[in-house]
Amino acid sequence: MMLSLILQQELARMQTTGGVGSPVTAYWPIMVFLVVAIIFPVLPIVLGRFLRPMMYSKTKARPYECGIDPKTEAHDRFTVRYYIVAMLFLIFDVETIFLLPWAIIFMGEDFTFTKFALLEMFIFIGILIVGYYYAWRKGALEWA
Repeated sequence: MMLSLILQQELARMQTTGGVGSPVTAYWPIMVFLVVAIIFPVLPIVLGRFLRPMMYSKTKARPYECGIDPKTEAHDRFTVRYYIVAMLFLIFDVETIFLLPWAIIFMGEDFTFTKFALLEMFIFIGILIVGYYYAWRKGALEWA
């Protein structure tokens, strides 16, 4: 009873004022979001600038690698093996990303393009197996 009375009073107020509010009130959530989106990354940077200690020394500026003093310069040359391992990782990572939607489609009820997708996936996996075999024969997967 009380709820219906409150709703009737609110409806009467909205009819006399012409609606819920002015068009500007529809943009308040966007404005609040914009202010938060600006403050959220800027505030930690500004606070960090004023709160951090300003003590820099030669020891503080040295490179740090897991508690071990660096033995070589930063601009030394790396063997091609590092890049090959990185490329193999990317290839198999892309394979996983490509296989996941395919498997989800096969789990569903709609099998309209099953033959095409199956043939496409066999070709894709075949090319990856050939590439994996080639990398294995060339010794790209040897760590020592």
